[in-house]
Amino acid sequence: MVNCAPNHSKLNQNNRRFKSQIKVAISQSNSSVSISLEDLRHRTEAALEKLLPKDLHEPLSEAMRYSTLNGGKRLRALLVYASGIAFNVPIKKLDSVACAVECIHAYSLIHDDLPAMDDDHLRRGKPTAHIQYNEATAILSGDALQAFAFELLSHKNSGITPVNQLKMINLLAHSCGVFGMVGGQMLDINATNIDISLAELEKMHRLKTGALIKVSTMLGALCSQTCNINDFKIIKEYGKKIGLAFQIVDDILDETTDTDTLGKPSGADKALGKSTYISHLGIDNARIEAQKLVNDALQLLEQLSDNTALLKELAELVVKRVN
Repeated sequence: MVNCAPNHSKLNQNNRRFKSQIKVAISQSNSSVSISLEDLRHRTEAALEKLLPKDLHEPLSEAMRYSTLNGGKRLRALLVYASGIAFNVPIKKLDSVACAVECIHAYSLIHDDLPAMDDDHLRRGKPTAHIQYNEATAILSGDALQAFAFELLSHKNSGITPVNQLKMINLLAHSCGVFGMVGGQMLDINATNIDISLAELEKMHRLKTGALIKVSTMLGALCSQTCNINDFKIIKEYGKKIGLAFQIVDDILDETTDTDTLGKPSGADKALGKSTYISHLGIDNARIEAQKLVNDALQLLEQLSDNTALLKELAELVVKRVN
């Protein structure tokens, strides 16, 4: 375990670099408004603040809010919004879906930081949940966030067909369980202090990190009544490409960026004896591979006729980010 205290002002400054400069026009309440990724990030924060339980079985709901409202890029929520917007979904219908994937992500980080897993003391520049509270509270808050995500996703959402809503619940469950994120976490634990092949590393990353990123794009599209089978396949493949690119960039940043900038301990992968894209390819070739995946994702979007500007910007930000 690596444990260093970050410079919070530097972390906040770096988080702002993930902001969007592009605004796209969307229809809302019978009028057209312009919206950016930064607008959507603020919308996510406001929706989470409103929807997350409060003052319930303390310190349980406090711990849920502590970990979920602890900043971050909100990439997964932004992918839900951007994908939905590409298929003309009214933005209000995407709020609970975007919050659901962020709750799953927050739960996964809480459990990933536990002493039995990565034993990290720092997350987004603040003490991890088991340090801020205790291990039992951290575990229970993660459990509660996972359940709450499916509660959000199963609420009646006018405009989304019951068939699509059931599909969304099934896809998220598949992506965050044994066939996705949790399965990838098990592979990650099994690979500690063991040299694994590049193919095995890619499989692990596609499950542990990529599955939730990929499904976020799929959930946004499923909120639409206009997304056809071919469009859905394109969105799925787009998510698959940027999901792996995101993890490759994570490997690069872990080796090349300091703790202040990352908001979590740098050099953690090497300290834990984990195989990475850097150990297999070197930094330069890893960067080339990440950029190739993003270029492929951008090419896929050219096949869609709808508004994909935000999806394109998100793909580019995956390789440009500094934390």
